[in-house]
Amino acid sequence: MTTKHFLMGALVLTSPAVFAQSSVTLYGIVDTGVEYVSHANANGDHVVRMPGITGELPSRWGLRGSEDLGGGYAAQFVLESGFNVRGGDPGQGGRLFGRQAWVGLNSPYGTLMLGRQYSMTYLIDNDADILGPNIYGIASLDAYVPNARSDNAIGYKGTWKGFTLGATYSFGRDSAGTGNSPGQGTCAGSAPGQFTQCRQMSAMLRYDSNLFGLAGAYDEQRGGPNAAASFFNGSAPIPITNPGDKDVRLQANGWIKVQGAKIGAGWIGRNVVTHPGTVPGAHSNLFYLGASYPVTPSFILDGEVFRIVNAAQDARASMGVVRGTYLLSARTAVYLQTAYLTNSSRARYSVSAGGGGTTPPAGQGQLGLMAGIRQSF
Repeated sequence: MTTKHFLMGALVLTSPAVFAQSSVTLYGIVDTGVEYVSHANANGDHVVRMPGITGELPSRWGLRGSEDLGGGYAAQFVLESGFNVRGGDPGQGGRLFGRQAWVGLNSPYGTLMLGRQYSMTYLIDNDADILGPNIYGIASLDAYVPNARSDNAIGYKGTWKGFTLGATYSFGRDSAGTGNSPGQGTCAGSAPGQFTQCRQMSAMLRYDSNLFGLAGAYDEQRGGPNAAASFFNGSAPIPITNPGDKDVRLQANGWIKVQGAKIGAGWIGRNVVTHPGTVPGAHSNLFYLGASYPVTPSFILDGEVFRIVNAAQDARASMGVVRGTYLLSARTAVYLQTAYLTNSSRARYSVSAGGGGTTPPAGQGQLGLMAGIRQSF
């Protein structure tokens, strides 16, 4: 081979016109600390522990990739794994990529995604719910909201002039049979002649500007063998084993920025509808209001109040949370937070979403306190 031929071959191999630009990013969060919870069992004993599921944020690592296909199109994928820092064990029922595992196509018309992915219930909660998937937050009263994801799902999301439209449709939300979030039981997938068995679908419409945002979402899960609907209040989970059974959440929220502070509020109405002749369903309303303020560029103070009412099960609870976060760098922070939860006489909600084992006696209030550290990469 001559030098001329070698150089021509090298130019062809390195030409961007022949090979599209691509990238793969490794990312993650490691977050844990030490937690105190009062009245953590039926005897009223206290517990000091390192929580297993979440702190300020759930720990995870992932790979995110993109390949430019030209003309405004790009192939994308996300593989994301959750894990518990206290023992190094995987989350999401032991799945390797239990948080997300999807491949898709991004275009000027939006992004199409195929695989295990978040539902619109999770995505709508990211802005108005100030504390998000915090150990003392919305997961203490409804663990599905920050864990809303499905297997076998087709998803779409597109944004135009501040408006975002999104939807997912799952043919069987739990193909591995390990449960997608606490309190759901398992629902391993569709079956011949049972088109709606274990189906999940969601939809979202939101508007965001620089100063405020408004959003609404619908989420429906259908029943199947071993599926259940828990209200996390001490009452027995409601079996939703018939394909016609439904666990539905309707959500509306909004946020606004005022004098450097961000204020968010929302409502989640949940309705479990069971097949006629089986166990009765139930309904709940969950309200939240929170605010976040950067006291200095390195210190952020935020807090939120929550109220849930379930008249059918005679269970109600209120919770208030205050959290302070100090940024040691752009990627590392330490935090201190506390929360107090009150239960009605028959309710047994737990203040902590840190991994179970902290259910109080009926009617008992709880105090939670956690100091932690998180590092992002």
